Amino acid sequence: MGCGSCSTGGGCTPNGCKSNGSCGTGGCQTMEVHDWLSNLDMPSNYKPFQVTEIKFKGSRKEFFLNTDNIYLEIGELVAVEGPTGGFDVGHVSLTGELVRVQMKRRKTSMDQVTKKIYRKATEADVEKWNAAKGMEWETMHKARKLALDLRLSMKISDVDYQADKTKATFFYTADGRVDFRELIKKMAESFRIRIEMRQIGMRQEAGRLGGIGSCGRELCCSTWLTNFKTVSTAAARYQNLSLNTLKLAGQCGKLKCCLNYELDTYLDALKDIPDRIENLDTEAGYARHQKTDIFKKVMWFSYQGDENWIPVAAARVKEIMAMNKAGKKAPNLKEEAVKIAAPVIVEKSFDYENVVGQDSLTRLDERTRSKNNNKNKKNKNSQNRGDKSPGVNPNQRPQNSEQKQGGNKPQNVQKQQPNQAQRAPQQAVPKPAYVNGPKPQQKSQKPQAEQKPIVAGADETAQVDGVKAEQNKNSNRNNRRKNNNRRKENGSDNKPAAE
Repeated sequence: MGCGSCSTGGGCTPNGCKSNGSCGTGGCQTMEVHDWLSNLDMPSNYKPFQVTEIKFKGSRKEFFLNTDNIYLEIGELVAVEGPTGGFDVGHVSLTGELVRVQMKRRKTSMDQVTKKIYRKATEADVEKWNAAKGMEWETMHKARKLALDLRLSMKISDVDYQADKTKATFFYTADGRVDFRELIKKMAESFRIRIEMRQIGMRQEAGRLGGIGSCGRELCCSTWLTNFKTVSTAAARYQNLSLNTLKLAGQCGKLKCCLNYELDTYLDALKDIPDRIENLDTEAGYARHQKTDIFKKVMWFSYQGDENWIPVAAARVKEIMAMNKAGKKAPNLKEEAVKIAAPVIVEKSFDYENVVGQDSLTRLDERTRSKNNNKNKKNKNSQNRGDKSPGVNPNQRPQNSEQKQGGNKPQNVQKQQPNQAQRAPQQAVPKPAYVNGPKPQQKSQKPQAEQKPIVAGADETAQVDGVKAEQNKNSNRNNRRKNNNRRKENGSDNKPAAE
């Protein structure tokens, strides 16, 4: 049975509480108790037990007298007597003979139970109770601000209002004793209620607030733990855990309670393993202990200067230690190494057939990689071809063909200095559009033809004296042809230069 708003989705009885975990109907509450005597038939002369266990906020449970013999079920809201007068509202957590057992467990006698159950909670009682609970959040933040103004080394973690708004209990955590007398005066002036300060530990605070542990589940202290046992670092040593406080500590900052869960099992297994293990004296030298597998009862040793670890059975280690005490040396541990079975790898068989026919999840990535590699190869090849003639205008290529046909093939032609008459018409002509070549420099007004043309296959460093003489004769004719070709191209296609 659970709340309609919790994960169980079973619906609460009676009447659905919808409090999302803070109810006492069983199934969604914290620290619930199962009444295993509810289905048993009681004798005819049986008188019901007059004490009932009531649960309040933060897993606080108290015993109350049911003097009027009101029929109560687990999970019902009841109005009970307050600790200092007035009334409070809580959930019924246990009734019947199990309450007698619970009182014996807590060592509570009948004389100590003095508070009474008034009635089942009415609608007016529930409205007052909800209004009081709605004030707790704002009151807690105001109290924290007052504590900060007084510079008190304490943390107010929770506030519990009584249903009639006559009293509030403030729960706080602190490293030592705190003088909060001035704080109580200021809180009484601002809240106008009776105030009770109660110091709790870090574990109790985590149990009241709740949360999710590193295991992914709700905290044990807020779900089913009823008391806290001491946890020491010895529990981690027995279980061969690393003494890392960040991993061993819980949300409360203390050692995790779950370190004690498997401690008894480890202690039973450690009975067959020697406690204090010294270096074993063997014929090959002293063997140092490195590691112990508690449940397999295998211990690893290594020789000095050798990085390989040798597994030895724990029973054999005891025999070797007895031999060393008697002054005898044991044989080489490599001869007595335990054969550890390798883990068996089971191939998974899929019970479905892939429609596409490809099981690789990276099949699409491989296609894109191959396409990118082909593009990179093409770019590299084009760059290698273009490196032979850097900075050459593609419009100059037909000039080279004309030079080849005319027989004037320049090799490593040096930069020519055109005269002033040749520069004047070139400044008025718009710049041609460069398709593949680099952008010419804007500062220099020299035409592209003035740069050193390099024909494919020509040696860049060779300089021939005969070519220089032939070049000086034909320089004016070549410049005229170039200017004529540029005028024709610019006249047919007057596109601006590519920026």
